[in-house]
Amino acid sequence: MGIDELSLILNGRGRALAAWDCYRQGIDPCLFYSSSLLQEEGAFTAKFPKSRVNQGLGKDSLQRLKNAFPHNPQQGIIEHCVASLSHSSTSNDGTTKLLIKMAKDGLEVETVIIPWEKRKRSTLCISSQVGCRQGCTFCATGRMGKLRSLSSDEIIVQMYYATQLCRSPNSNLFPIDNVVFMGMGEPADNVDNVVRACRILTDRQLFQLSRSKVTISTVAPTPKAFSDLAAAQCTLAWSVHVVHDETRQFLIPTFNPKIYTMQQMKVELCRVLNSSHLASKRLRTIMLEVALLDGVNDAVHNAIDLAEFAQSMIDQVQGLKLVVNLIPWNDIGTGSRSYNTPNPSAVKDFQNALTERGIYTFIRTTRGDDDSAACGQLATTRLPTASKAKIEE
Repeated sequence: MGIDELSLILNGRGRALAAWDCYRQGIDPCLFYSSSLLQEEGAFTAKFPKSRVNQGLGKDSLQRLKNAFPHNPQQGIIEHCVASLSHSSTSNDGTTKLLIKMAKDGLEVETVIIPWEKRKRSTLCISSQVGCRQGCTFCATGRMGKLRSLSSDEIIVQMYYATQLCRSPNSNLFPIDNVVFMGMGEPADNVDNVVRACRILTDRQLFQLSRSKVTISTVAPTPKAFSDLAAAQCTLAWSVHVVHDETRQFLIPTFNPKIYTMQQMKVELCRVLNSSHLASKRLRTIMLEVALLDGVNDAVHNAIDLAEFAQSMIDQVQGLKLVVNLIPWNDIGTGSRSYNTPNPSAVKDFQNALTERGIYTFIRTTRGDDDSAACGQLATTRLPTASKAKIEE
């Protein structure tokens, strides 16, 4: 909920800003301003703007805030009206996976905090849907199918709980300064809520992230996906995987080259990157993502094709910063198709073929794979019985 909406509910912009001072730190303002947390307020208010250190909400405002969430089972306490944190687990490398349960129907999504020791900051990988309808054959989420899309509040609450965990005295996690929509779901199938969530993440009065620090990853079900998601004014990442039409359809069954070829998709993306959708030339950045699978798309000739594809984009978009992100496939267990992780030497040869042709390329470090928290491994298995009949088609 943005400042304007909260201002109406709380009868004042100052109160709305004070509530968001709490949300931004992963604190429920209903608890903070009406419980024993006030006894420890110094630890929290030290991060509040000086002009609002002594700003309170008052009894009436607190009640109005609670009444704004009718589904709350505990007298309007916000943390239980949108979603609750069911479980968290930490892998050997410090990557932390959160299981978040939605209050609406009990469905769950996973979100992942990835700490980076060198820069003392964390990246948050968030979900936009419960499941996904794109059916990527190498992805655990794709095997779930789409259960439903998340609301913007249900997307943002992942940032709320992750921030809460990062500031915990017992946590070794660093503050979050980077968010990637690379969790469960296809953002292009939930555009309105994803765009709204991005605006909340980057609003200078809300979560205050830089637009260049929020990345939306999409397989782009149609060319229109690029312009739709560009409205978020954040960085785009395209899950290309391979530029050969037939092979890509094999990996992503919903991709149909008889309707749109990869060349047609590329033309539309370049048009969007050249358009006024992007208010700042600094956002003319595109990441091409490739999940490398042994014997499927990891050959040098695949890399050469990708290099030509990428170079044609650079030639068409003035000032484009293009990066290729290579992701060695992470095992997702048994399924209808058997894939294998590529040999490290094949991954390096693939990277070399790209860099030799002037394409900036890096290999994503695998994080959290021992806790099924790595790229492509996110999936939830618990589905409340009462919700089974309500799953979206």
